[in-house]
Amino acid sequence: MLLTIDVGNTNMVFGIYEGEELKGSFRLQTDANRTSDEMGLLMCQYFQRFGVSLDQLEDVVIGSVVPQIMHTLSNAVKKYLGKEPLVIDEDLDPRLPYIPCDSDERLGPDRAVADIAAMEKYGTPLIVLDFGTATTLDAVSADGVYLGGCITAGVRVSIDGLFQKTALLPRVELVKPDTVLSTTAVGQIQAGAVMGYIGAMEYLIRQAKAEMGGEDIKVIATGGLARMVADNASLIDVVDPQLVLDGLRIVYLRERGK
Repeated sequence: MLLTIDVGNTNMVFGIYEGEELKGSFRLQTDANRTSDEMGLLMCQYFQRFGVSLDQLEDVVIGSVVPQIMHTLSNAVKKYLGKEPLVIDEDLDPRLPYIPCDSDERLGPDRAVADIAAMEKYGTPLIVLDFGTATTLDAVSADGVYLGGCITAGVRVSIDGLFQKTALLPRVELVKPDTVLSTTAVGQIQAGAVMGYIGAMEYLIRQAKAEMGGEDIKVIATGGLARMVADNASLIDVVDPQLVLDGLRIVYLRERGK
């Protein structure tokens, strides 16, 4: 079995794979103050819940955008799971081709493995959206080359910023209201934040397709708010909640697997 760990700014998502099948997944809050013992014990509890013995575990793969937590997480994996974790961009190369440009920058490991998984599962060309703490859009050509993308604040970050900077506006639930025009502060914030966010995503998708030079481009979405956006937008073709975890598995198999 293979354990994949997607370390995001808000949550760490763990996926337990038997071959290509995701046997179970769980989330822990990304907390740099948590000790390696706390992390290790929580991981062991979840393994027991899914009926998986630690003896069945073959390898652990980590993709992380939070360097501050990697020392603690790696120690937890070594101490409690008995494995030396493989880290994307250190031990494993996603091997995602990039369009030639002047910059030496590379995609974050979460975006790179999501793009790899989307290409293998859905073909090319494609657009990959990840609705996390930040919202990212990636474009991949018909030849499987990364063309570029964009980053914007996630809707929760936007609403939290509004709440923190205004004295009278309340914190609201992330739901789409029935109308843009509302007579309550909660409804107005939801309309502006949620419906405005959906509208912004539709604009970015349309613009990305125009710059890619075609309409026959699949749009794949992942992340916590993917379903809410997809249910209220006509431009998203597939919602795949486990895209990053699948990408970690695919990259592992390419580099080290059987």
